[in-house]
Amino acid sequence: MFATYLIGLREGLEATLVVSILVAFLVKSQRHDRLPQVWAGVGLAVALSVLFGWLIEYTSTSLLARSEDRELFEAVTSVAAVVFVTWMIFWMRRAARTIAGELRGKLGEALAVGSLAVAGMAFLAVIREGLETALIFYSAAQSATGGTGSGPLLALIGGIVTAVGIGFLLYRSALRINLSTFFTWTGALLILVAAGILKYGVHDFQEAGVLPGLNDLAFDITGVLDPNTWYAALLAGMFNITAAPSVLEMVAWVAYAVPVLVLFLRRPSAPAKSAPTPTADVPVPAPTADGHATAAPPAVSRRV
Repeated sequence: MFATYLIGLREGLEATLVVSILVAFLVKSQRHDRLPQVWAGVGLAVALSVLFGWLIEYTSTSLLARSEDRELFEAVTSVAAVVFVTWMIFWMRRAARTIAGELRGKLGEALAVGSLAVAGMAFLAVIREGLETALIFYSAAQSATGGTGSGPLLALIGGIVTAVGIGFLLYRSALRINLSTFFTWTGALLILVAAGILKYGVHDFQEAGVLPGLNDLAFDITGVLDPNTWYAALLAGMFNITAAPSVLEMVAWVAYAVPVLVLFLRRPSAPAKSAPTPTADVPVPAPTADGHATAAPPAVSRRV
């Protein structure tokens, strides 16, 4: 449940910040008449995201009769979710400083076109977050609980509600948080969650017969990490760390988590300062008694 709560919090806050930027731009521009179009676009994006999530669940539970087909479907969605998580985390780190200006520019262009353009712009700004949330949530819930129980869904809704509350307080200037630190920590945790989703996807590929080695265990520490304990359930639900994983599962987990975490947490190197350009003193004409200027003696060039 904590993993799906984190997904709802992270994705929900991103969407909330996008909406707050659009609303603030319209309010400051005295274009309150366009606010209904923004909310219409946001509402349509949320509705389609929920429909997409339901369609994924319906496909898995109702359209796929054979267990091998369901395992393969869950494996493919898990890999797709890992790709989206990774792209989203690095994209947000790169675009965080410019996203507000880009959104204002696009909304300004949409205002010049008309109401449908404003609604469409708001829809496109939110739908990406919604589709990502639906896909990532499905994969995280499957890897944590096997798709049973309503706990992950309630946790996701709780994360989204928390994100909306934080976004509202930020919009009203009633709350100040370091968004860079927030997205760094949640990004690092989501990378570990994604590693667990990838591990679960590899397990599904093995159960579907696509990958070998289902019974080749990397280790078995059931005696130390009892699956019935609360901390074992927390590790399994959050990061899909289990007591008896297969070799391929552990290879996938480590091969993804270690390099991606290193790349994400590594501070970008500061641009090297260019060396000063050698310049020469410019000769200044010296005035003569008759008022005309004569060339001054050449000055000696020296570096600044």
